Amino acid sequence: MEEEEGLEGLRGLHQDLISVDEFRLSNIDRLWAELEARVVEFRQLLDKPARNEGNRKTLQSGAITLDREQYSVNKEFQENAIQVADILDLDELASAQLLLESEEDAEILARSNVTFAVIHFHERRQFLLECMRLLLKISIDNDRQEDLGDVPGQLVSSILESKDGSRPDESLYVKRCMRSMADIEMWLQALGERQQGTLVLGQVVPQELNEITAFQLQSLEQQHESLGAITHHLIKANKADVEHFRTLLDHMPRLDRMNNLVLHYIPIIIGFTGWCGRTDGNVDIAEARSLNMKIMNQKDSSPWPLREFQAATITWWLAEYSARYTEPPGGSPLQKVDLESEARVRSDVFFQALQDDAFQFTLSICSQSNPDLWYDTTRIGLINFLLHDSPIHSSSLTPPSPHFRILLMEKFQSFADAFINSMPDILRQFKMEEDTQRIRIRSALRNNPSEDISGQSFHLERFLLIISFSLDQRVDAAETFWDDVESNLYGFLQWASRRQTTPCVGAFCEMLRSIAQGEKYATAAHHFLLEESSSTPARIRKLPSLSWTHIFDELNFYTTKIREQPAILRSANEYDGNVDNAVELESPFMLENYLRLISHLCNESDLVRSWILTQSNFPLLDVLFNLCNSQGAPRLHACCFSVVKALLTEKSADLSQIVWTSLDQWVFGRLASPQPKVLNASAHPDQIIFHTIAESFEETREFSTLLRSLMAPSIQSTQLNDQLPFPENLGSAYRMPGIEPFVDFVLGKVYTSLAARPEDKIQQSIIAWDVLNFAVVCLESFNEDLVILANRSRIPVDEAMNTSSLLAYVRLHPFSRIMEWMFNDRVLNALFATAHQDVDEVAAASADSPLILSLVRSIDVMYLVMELQSTYLDIVRPLIKLQTTGRKQPVLNPTLASFEDSVALNLGLIVDLGLYAGAGNQDLAVTSLRLLSRLASSRKLNVSPTAAQSQRPHGNRLISVIEQNDEMNRIARSLSLSMQFDMRELSNGNDAPGWTIKSVILDFLIQCLSTFTDRPTLAHALLGFSCSAMTVDVEPESAFADGLSLFHAILHLVVEYPNGIDGDMQSWCLTLKQKSMRILSMLWNSPLTSIITMLELREKEFLFALFIRQATIGPRTPWDERSIDDPEFMITESAEAFGQYLWQRRFLLEYASTEVRLVSSEGIPSLQAKIFSTLLGSTSKPDGEQIPNLTIFDLFDFIELNWRPNTNWPNLTCFAGLDFNVDAGTQENSGFKDLKLTDEMITLRLNELRKGGRVKTSDEEQRAIAEAEQIMLFFQSKNNSMKLASARVQTLKAWVDLLTLIIDTCDVERAAKSVLILQALQLATPKLEEFALQNAEEAMDMGSLVLALLFQLDFEASALDRSRAGDVANDRLFSAFRTSLRVISNPQVGMELRDVLYRICYRYLSGMAQTSDAPVHRRHGTQTVKTSGERTINIICDDAYGASPTCRISALLLLDALAALAQAEKSSYIIESLMRTNFIQVVVESIDSIPRELRETPAKEIPLLLSYYTSKLALLLTISLTRLGAAHITNAGLFSAVRACGLFSVDPDIGIEIDNSAALSKYYALLLSLTRLITSTVISRGAQNEATIQAGREFLAENRPLVVSLLKRSARIGGVSFDDEGVDVGELVELMVVLIAVTGFLEFEEQRDGPKSRKPGFFT
Repeated sequence: MEEEEGLEGLRGLHQDLISVDEFRLSNIDRLWAELEARVVEFRQLLDKPARNEGNRKTLQSGAITLDREQYSVNKEFQENAIQVADILDLDELASAQLLLESEEDAEILARSNVTFAVIHFHERRQFLLECMRLLLKISIDNDRQEDLGDVPGQLVSSILESKDGSRPDESLYVKRCMRSMADIEMWLQALGERQQGTLVLGQVVPQELNEITAFQLQSLEQQHESLGAITHHLIKANKADVEHFRTLLDHMPRLDRMNNLVLHYIPIIIGFTGWCGRTDGNVDIAEARSLNMKIMNQKDSSPWPLREFQAATITWWLAEYSARYTEPPGGSPLQKVDLESEARVRSDVFFQALQDDAFQFTLSICSQSNPDLWYDTTRIGLINFLLHDSPIHSSSLTPPSPHFRILLMEKFQSFADAFINSMPDILRQFKMEEDTQRIRIRSALRNNPSEDISGQSFHLERFLLIISFSLDQRVDAAETFWDDVESNLYGFLQWASRRQTTPCVGAFCEMLRSIAQGEKYATAAHHFLLEESSSTPARIRKLPSLSWTHIFDELNFYTTKIREQPAILRSANEYDGNVDNAVELESPFMLENYLRLISHLCNESDLVRSWILTQSNFPLLDVLFNLCNSQGAPRLHACCFSVVKALLTEKSADLSQIVWTSLDQWVFGRLASPQPKVLNASAHPDQIIFHTIAESFEETREFSTLLRSLMAPSIQSTQLNDQLPFPENLGSAYRMPGIEPFVDFVLGKVYTSLAARPEDKIQQSIIAWDVLNFAVVCLESFNEDLVILANRSRIPVDEAMNTSSLLAYVRLHPFSRIMEWMFNDRVLNALFATAHQDVDEVAAASADSPLILSLVRSIDVMYLVMELQSTYLDIVRPLIKLQTTGRKQPVLNPTLASFEDSVALNLGLIVDLGLYAGAGNQDLAVTSLRLLSRLASSRKLNVSPTAAQSQRPHGNRLISVIEQNDEMNRIARSLSLSMQFDMRELSNGNDAPGWTIKSVILDFLIQCLSTFTDRPTLAHALLGFSCSAMTVDVEPESAFADGLSLFHAILHLVVEYPNGIDGDMQSWCLTLKQKSMRILSMLWNSPLTSIITMLELREKEFLFALFIRQATIGPRTPWDERSIDDPEFMITESAEAFGQYLWQRRFLLEYASTEVRLVSSEGIPSLQAKIFSTLLGSTSKPDGEQIPNLTIFDLFDFIELNWRPNTNWPNLTCFAGLDFNVDAGTQENSGFKDLKLTDEMITLRLNELRKGGRVKTSDEEQRAIAEAEQIMLFFQSKNNSMKLASARVQTLKAWVDLLTLIIDTCDVERAAKSVLILQALQLATPKLEEFALQNAEEAMDMGSLVLALLFQLDFEASALDRSRAGDVANDRLFSAFRTSLRVISNPQVGMELRDVLYRICYRYLSGMAQTSDAPVHRRHGTQTVKTSGERTINIICDDAYGASPTCRISALLLLDALAALAQAEKSSYIIESLMRTNFIQVVVESIDSIPRELRETPAKEIPLLLSYYTSKLALLLTISLTRLGAAHITNAGLFSAVRACGLFSVDPDIGIEIDNSAALSKYYALLLSLTRLITSTVISRGAQNEATIQAGREFLAENRPLVVSLLKRSARIGGVSFDDEGVDVGELVELMVVLIAVTGFLEFEEQRDGPKSRKPGFFT
C-alpha cells in the first residue's frame, strides 16, 4: 500500500472507528482487517528517529534508498529534505520519504512540498493516536462485548507487544506514552522559545514558516491530548503500574504554566487515583498508604508551581483513598494505626486543599472545558461569583476536543461519586459552615454594618456546580441519582435541597437541571419536587426543602410585592462577583434560578407542562407577566420569557392563542398591573415595553425566541398551514389586529440596530440567530398554495380553511410584513452583514456555535426571500395595498424590483457563499450552495460587469467578482476535494455528510449549466474552464490541465462510484451517478464545451472505463431491496432507483454515440476499431490484454423490465367529484401530479367535510383518511410510472441511435456487417410488435431501427445465400416484414408508426427482389399479403390518399412494391383489391387537381407534394404494366383526368405556376411521369384495343403544340433548347415518339385527312 493510500486509509480508519464508537458501522469485518494490517504502525507510532549526520551525508550524496528502491535526488530535493529534518528534528532519510509521499497532495492543495511534508508527518501521527485511542476506548467498553466480542481486546494486546512480536510487560506502553507527552511538552517549549526569540530580535520570519509553526503548535497539542486519553484508557484496562503514578507525580512540578497540557493530565491523575486508591483497585493497602504519604508530603517537599492543581489532585486522591476506611479494615498493615486520627488528618488536609482553591480549580476546568457559546448569563454570573478570586479562572484555556471533554466530565463525576460516598462528614461540615457564616454575616450587618463580612467559602455551591458540569448533556450518567432512592446519591440530593442559601439555590438548581435531562429524568425531578416519592427513607427527617410548593410560594410572594411596588427588585445581581453583597436579600437571583428550573423541566417533560398549566391556584402566565413589570431586572424578565416559551413546547393551538392574548395585553398595557417607568409622557405602552426589552441582551434574545415559538405551527397543524397561530382579532379592542408591531420590533428595531448594540460579536450572532429564526418561521408557515387552489380549483377555500377567509389569512399573516422588511435598506444591510463572516473564523467554529447557526440562518432567509418574492410582489402585495385601513407606513425600498437587485449591490456575497461551501460545515455548505445556485442562475446577475468590476472585459459578473477577489481556485479546489469518493461513505448511505455535499454540489452545477447554455457561467469557471465573454478554454498548468479540477473529480466519481451495495441497486448511489453523468452530458452536448470535454474524456478513456463496469439487469434485480414485480415497487424509492439507472444508461449510450460520430468524422481508424470492439464485448488494455464487457446488445436488457403501475382509481365516497387536475402553473414536469398540492386539496376537502358535518364519528374520520391515502398512493404510482416510461423511452432512443450509428460507420466486411444487422433484427422485431399497442413512442424507435437496419443490409451478401445460415437470415428478414404487416392491420396503431412500417415493408420487398432466391421470397411475400387480409390493403389505401404527406408517400411506395410483386408473380390479387376499394378510381381522378394543389401549396411544402405525385403516378405506372391494370386505369378516366388537369396545354416555355425556383424543371418532371403512365397504359392495352388507341391519338392531337415544341427543342430546330434552364426532355421526347408510333398517330391522320386536306405535320 502506498503511503498516500496509507494516510488516506488512516483517515478512513479513523472515521470507521468513530462509527463503531457511535454504533453506526455496518462493515465491522473490514475494520478489524485494516486494524490488523496496521499493528506494526501502531507499535511504532511513538517512535521518532532523530536527525542523523550519517544519513544527512547520504542524502547529500544524491543517491538514496527508500523502501528498497534507489532514487537519484537533485539539490532542491536535498535542501527540502534537510529543511524538513530540521523542522521536525527527524532523520534525514525519513524526511526524504515524507517528501516523496506528500508530493502529490502538496500539488493538489497548492502548498510547498516542505509545508505539506510537515503536515503529513503530524497528520499521520495524529490519526494513529486517535485510532489507538478509539480502539482502546472500544476495548474497555463492557457494553460492546456482546456485539464486538474480544476482537478489540486482542488487537490491543497485539499492539502492546514489542517490535519483534514478543510479549513484555504491557505496562511499558503507558511509560512510553507518558514519555512522549513529556517530549511533546519540550517540543512545544522549543517552538515557543523560537517564536519569542524572533520577536525579541525583530527578525522577519517567512509566511510559510509562520504557518508551519502555527500548525505544529496546534497539532502537537492535539497529539498531547490524544496521548492523555490513551494513557487513561490503558490505566482503565489494567495496563499500568503503580510506579507510573509515582513517575507522573514526580513530573507534575515541571508544569509551571496553566495551559491545555495541564488539562490533558487530569484524566490520567483521576484515573490513577481510582486505580490505586479504591479498595477494589489494583493496589494493596500498604502501597496505597505509601502513595498517600507521597502525595501528602509532596506539598511541602516538592510543591507544584500550580498550587491549585496540586490542591485539586489532593482532593481527587482523598475522595478515592478514603473509601478504604469507610468500613472497619482488617489486615496487618493497619494494626496499631489510629484510624480516627488519620481521618481527622485527611479532613484537615482536604479543607486545606479547599483553602488552596482546589474546588475553584476543578470548577474552573469544568467551566472552561464547557464553554457557554450561548451566553447563559445567569449561569455565567453564578460561576463568576464562585470563582471571583481564582487565578485559574482568569487563564485562557482552549476548549478540548469533544471526546476529551466527555472524558474529563466522566472523571469529575467519578470524583463526585467518590466524595459523596466516602467523605459524607466533610459534606455535612460544608452545610454547617455555611449556616455559621450566614448567621455571622447577618449578625454583623445588624450590629456593626461596617464590619468586614467577606470570606464566605461556598464549597458546597462549587461542588454542586462541579456535579452539574460533570452530568450536563450526559443523560445516561444521571441514572445513578434517580434509579435507587436508597442510594447515597439520592440521599445527597434530598440533603442538599434543605436550608439553602441564595447561592446554594442557584447551584442546586443547576445541578438538578443537569440530572433532569430527557423525559424520564425530568419527570423524576418533578416527582422529587412534589415530595411524592413513596420510597423516601423514613430515617430522613422532613426539613424545609426545595419543592414546587416552595417555588410557587416564592414566585407568588414577589409577584405580590411587584404589584405593590414595581421597583422592589434591584437592578443588579448581588452575587455577580461582589462578595460583600453576599446576603440573602430579596433579589431576582433566586427567582431566576427557580424560573430556569421550571423552564428546563417544561422543555423536557410533557407531564410537567401539563401539571403546571392545570394548577388553578397558581396562574403561571399571570405571574410571569407580572414579574416582567419589575424594573431593572432584565435577566429575570428573560427567565420569564423562557418559561413561557418552554410551556409552548409541543404546543396546542388553544394554548398558543391564550399565550398570544396574554402577551399582547401585557405589551399594550392591558394587564391590571403597574407598568415600567415611561420614556416620556406621550409614549405608548408598547413603545415602553419594546424599548425596555431592546436595551437588554437577555431580554431581546428570549423575547425573540418566544415570538418564534408562538409563530411555530402547533402539534395539531397539518402541512396545509391554513390557520393563523394567533387569534384573528388579536388586539382588535385597542389597535388594528395582527402581530405587525411584534414583527416591526424584531426586524425594524432589534435587527436593524444590531451593529450598534453594545454586545460583543458572539452575542450579536446570537441575537441575529434568534431574529432570523423568527423570520424563517414566519416565511415558511405561509402557504402560497392556498391562493393557487382558490383560483384554480373548485374547492371553497374560504369555507374549508381554518381561518375565517383567505383574505384574512393573507392580510394578517406576518409573511407580508416580513417580506416588506426584506426589501428595506436597513434590514438588507444587517442581513448582508450577518452573511459576511471571516471564512477562517467560520472554518474554525463548531457546527453548533452562534456564528455558524446565525450565518446559516441568514442564508436560509435569503433563499426563502428569493423563492417567495414572486408570490409577495405579484399576489400578496397588491392585495395588501387594497387593505389600506389601519396599515402602517410601507418600509420597503420601492426602487428594488427584486431581491437580486440588492444582491447586485453586494456581490461580495457570491464570494462568501463559495468560500463557505468549502469551510468544512455540512449545513453551511448545503445552504450556501443552494442559494448560490439560485443566484448563479439569475439572469439579472449573469450580465456583463462594468469595467471596475471585471479584470476581463465583458465577462460574467459573478465570475468577475470572484476573480477580482482571487478566490476562484480556492473555491474550486474545496469543491473538488468535497467530490472525492470515499468507499466508507457507502456504509452510511445518503446520511453520510460526504454524500449530501456531493449531491448539493452537483445540483448547483446542473442548475447553472441548464440555465445558460450559450455562454460561460460560474459553473464553467468552477469546473476548471477558463472563461471569457462567450467562449471557454483550458489554461496551461491549470487544475484542469493537470487533471485536478472539479471536472475531473466528477469524472472519477462517475467511474468509481458504485450503483449499490452487495448487488442491491441503491437509489442514493444511482442518484449521485446520474447527476454526475448529466453534468458531463451537458458539457459534451454544449457547443461551448463539447470539443474540450470530448477530448478530455477520450484522453481518460472514459468510454472504456464505463463499459467494463457495466452489469446486466433483470426482473430479479433488487432496487432498494425490491424487485420490479414487487407490489410496492411503484410507491417506494425502488422506482426512483430504477429510473435513475435508466437515465444513467441513457447518458452512457449518448456519450458512446457522440464519441463514435466524432471519431468517424476525424478519421481515426485505430480508435474507431477499439470502440467498435468494446461495443461488441471486448476492451483492449494498453498492454494488449482483452477485458470482456457487455455488448451493445447486452445493454438492451432494460427493455425486458416491465413494471406494474396502479391504474385502478380508488372507489371514493368522501372525495368523490373532487377535481385533482390542478397544477402549480409551472412548465417543468408537465403531466406529473404535484403531490404536495394534491395533499393540500385533500386536507382542504377534509376540513370542508368536518365543518359541514359529513365527517362526525371516528369511523367516518378513518374512512376519509384511508381514502386520502389511496388517492396519494395512486398519484404517486402514476407519477413514478410516467417517470419510468419517459426514462425508458429516452434510453431506448439512445440505444437505437448508437446501434444505428455503429452499423452505419463500422468498417467491416459485408458478411460480418450483415450478421450484426441480423442479430439486431432478432432483438428489435419482437419488440416492435409488442410495443405497437403499448407504447407508440417506443414502437416508433423500434420501427426506425428496423428500417435503418434494412437499409444498411446488403441483400446480395453471402449471409442470405442458400445455406442454413442463409435460411436463418431470411427468416429474420421475413419476420420483420410479416410483423410489420400484422401491426399495420391493427386499427389502434398510429399514423406515424404506420409510416415507418410501410417503409420497412417496402425496403424488404425491394431488397428481396435483388436476391438470387427472389421467386421464393416473392411467393412468401404474396402469401403473407393475402393472409393479412383485405383490411391491410384498405388501411394502406386510406393512408395513401388521406394521411400525412410522408405517410401518403410511404403507403404509395408500399403499394407500388406490392403491385410489382403481384406482377412478377402474375397475380391479380393486389389490383383486384385496389379496385374493390375504389382506390384506382380515386387516384386517377385526383390527377385533375394537380395544378390547383401546386398553386395553393407553400413553397417549402412543394418538394414533398411533388414527391407524392411522383409516388402516386409511379404506382399507377406499375399497375398499368399489366393488361388488367391498364384497363382499370383507362376505365377510371385516365385521359379525362389528364385533359382536365391541363398540364399538357400550358405554355411549354413557362410551365405551371409553382412557388419554386425550379418551377420549369418540376413541370417537365410531372409531364414525364404522366407521359410514362399514358404510354404504358396504351401499350399494355395493346393495339387491338381501339378505344385506348383512339384515346391516345386524341391526347396527341389535343396537345399537338406541346409535342411539336418538345420535338423541335429536342432536335434544336430554330436554335431553341432547354439547356439554359437545366431541363432534360430527352426521355419525354422518346416517350412521345413511342406513343405516336404505338397509336399510329401519323398514319391515322394521313388516312383521315387525305392528300387534299392534310394538316401540318409535327415537323412542318
